[in-house]
Amino acid sequence: MSKKKPANSGGTIALNKKARHEYHIEERIEAGVQLLGWEVKSLREGKGQITEAYVLFREGEAFLFNAQITPLNTASTHVIADPTRTRKLLLHAKEIARLVGKAEQVGHTCVPLALYWKKNKVKCEIALVKGKKLYDKRATEKERDWNRQKQRIMRDHT
Repeated sequence: MSKKKPANSGGTIALNKKARHEYHIEERIEAGVQLLGWEVKSLREGKGQITEAYVLFREGEAFLFNAQITPLNTASTHVIADPTRTRKLLLHAKEIARLVGKAEQVGHTCVPLALYWKKNKVKCEIALVKGKKLYDKRATEKERDWNRQKQRIMRDHT
């Protein structure tokens, strides 16, 4: 008998919906994440969260701070698991240099948007973003409500 794959084996592990509301997304980049064994097992179970996470650049390397990966009781018995440890992002040096240059501009920062599986690797989609003002957030919400209302009207008239 062959083993059945788990239901969440493909696709998204964690999304950062808050980032889409708080920032204008200017550029997206896919980065690998350097993980430990127990972290991969926890992510297979869907125990990852990146809502409060952010990306920092130090000495020519990119790091993911404050990403929460809850340890499993069965997988992390022999190590002291730190759920919010700093994880290295795997990017090419040219990509890091370009991101650092753009992130140093006033009002720009780097945030993770999603953690997902790509084949058997965990990838992190990071974005170069600029903060939204309060009136931008209200305008976005207003436009979203109007589009929803248009869809209802179109559906009711057909």
